[in-house]
Amino acid sequence: MTDVVGKLWGYAHTLRHDGVDYGDYIEQLTYLLFLKMADEQGIELPEETDWPYLRKQSGTDLIEAYEVALRKLGKQDGMLGDIFAGSQNRLANPTTLARLIKAIDETEWTSLDVDVKAAAFEGLLEKSAAEGKKGAGQYFTPRPLIRSMVRVIKPDPRAHNQFSICDPACGTGGFLVAAYEWLKEHTGGALDRDTARRIKTATYYGQELVARPRRLALMNMYLHQVEPHILLGDSIYEAPGRQRFDVVLTNPPFGTRGANQAPVRDDFTIETSNKQLNFLQHVLTILKPGGRAAIVVPDNVLFADKAGEVFKILMEDADVHTVLRCPRGTFNPYTPGTKTNVIFLTKGRSTSKVWIYDARANVPAVTKKSRPLTASHFREFEACYGVDPNGQALRQESDSDEGRWRVFGINEVKARDYKIDNFRWLRDDELDDVDELGDPADLITEASYELQQALLHLEALQQLLGNGEGSE
Repeated sequence: MTDVVGKLWGYAHTLRHDGVDYGDYIEQLTYLLFLKMADEQGIELPEETDWPYLRKQSGTDLIEAYEVALRKLGKQDGMLGDIFAGSQNRLANPTTLARLIKAIDETEWTSLDVDVKAAAFEGLLEKSAAEGKKGAGQYFTPRPLIRSMVRVIKPDPRAHNQFSICDPACGTGGFLVAAYEWLKEHTGGALDRDTARRIKTATYYGQELVARPRRLALMNMYLHQVEPHILLGDSIYEAPGRQRFDVVLTNPPFGTRGANQAPVRDDFTIETSNKQLNFLQHVLTILKPGGRAAIVVPDNVLFADKAGEVFKILMEDADVHTVLRCPRGTFNPYTPGTKTNVIFLTKGRSTSKVWIYDARANVPAVTKKSRPLTASHFREFEACYGVDPNGQALRQESDSDEGRWRVFGINEVKARDYKIDNFRWLRDDELDDVDELGDPADLITEASYELQQALLHLEALQQLLGNGEGSE
């Protein structure tokens, strides 16, 4: 797969001379990969839009045939029309288009033992991010992390006939694809006809703010012969409909861009412009009673302004039973300095204790080549989490050989103003390495918070001394 991505990336550089930017190139590539893989899987497409027909064309006929195919596909009913709605050709040079078709045609994509569509697309996004081209990070969550979250949450639509799974910030559909692949792995495809039809047409839901990744999410699911319901829109600033979900798996976009005002929503108890804190409130809204969620959040969300207020509400209305502290560099190369966590919760019962697994302290930072993120980074965490997707399995701190697994009662959490980032018990020798300290902005925010907390404690101590209560 790495060789294939490298080859396709080489064409991206060539296309720069034709005035095609990386984003447009990647989008055109996804159209062509979709047509090629649909042909490999025997998926029937409208006349003169399929891969064999395009492959036979040349010169200006090729450009015309490609443009006609995109328009015709965009006018189809159902999911196919949704995928190609508004699609346009950005490759004006017929020689360039022919070379790209030839390059794609040389590989039997469906025979590769990976989620090819996502791997090729996201591999190119990684290349783009590594060269300093911003904007890719909102689309990509590392597959080892996704699969680990899915394995412990167990999104099994066989539980009941209305079971539904949602990602309200779905990007290219990584969580939805992984949830469906988990089901296939556990059933071996052995589902009765009615159950299979229900699962494929009425189980997987999502929302995405940006049109391009949403298109990719639809393509990814279509090639898995699943029909998801993915809305184009803003999950935070637009009030959700009435539908509620049994499982939410999501990685809300990092950063503060666009978060300049608090959304006006009756279901949000805490008013804040922080996007990630609002996503936590949104997830609480869209979950069914008894529903469970796994949400990726950066460290600064845990100690941000109003974080304690949001987590107080969250812990009153849901059981925030588990927190996974991810290794440094988990999101390398997009935001290599951003430290991340996964919050696991079940709606409908209040939190009595929080289990935290530290997969970060004394773990060498993840790099793309020499130390890539793998399933082994999360293997012990999954064992500690246990077999109950709601976090109710029998757990013991001794389940971690290196002492990475600790439990804290709700009174301890309250005493720390619900700032769960404060719970650190392992000395982290990696912090002695200046190259591993992380993003300076995050460090400043964290240091500022720590100083504010210290001042509050000093003021409280001063009051006690002033009242004569501290004489002993």
